[in-house]
Amino acid sequence: MDNFVAIDVETANYQPTSICSIGAVKVKGGVIVDSFYTLVQPEPNYYIRRFTQEIHGISREMTDDAPAFGSIWGDLERFIEGLPLVAHNKSFDEKCIKATCSIYQIDYPEYPFLCTLQASRKQIPKYECGSHSLPVICRFFGIPFNNHHNALADAEACAKIAMTLL
Repeated sequence: MDNFVAIDVETANYQPTSICSIGAVKVKGGVIVDSFYTLVQPEPNYYIRRFTQEIHGISREMTDDAPAFGSIWGDLERFIEGLPLVAHNKSFDEKCIKATCSIYQIDYPEYPFLCTLQASRKQIPKYECGSHSLPVICRFFGIPFNNHHNALADAEACAKIAMTLL
């Protein structure tokens, strides 16, 4: 795969519609050419779980003035340019994006959506890496990776894994 967008979302709570940040990295010709990141006001915006805040560092105060998903979707869709999407655990990210589109009555384009988690499980025996989590697979391939659970950092790591695996 030479042309795709790696994407990652972080959520505020158990609701798939509670996206509080989105990161995306565009790859064209096998090279990272652009990135997109924004905080998002979660839906519903009544709380951010302490557990998830401790994981990604995003607080309610940070998202109170952030744009709603419906406001950023057009920018994100233009950024994607109809390219295939890739995520590390696509079932989570795709579910959240589709659910949030539904809340905002946005027709979700059926992008081809690939998963580096599934690909790593198929191609790398667990005994060789111990886990197929994003940080472990980055370490396995020698991909520098910091700031896990920052949506942009995770999307960039996913892009680099995808360029290796897919």
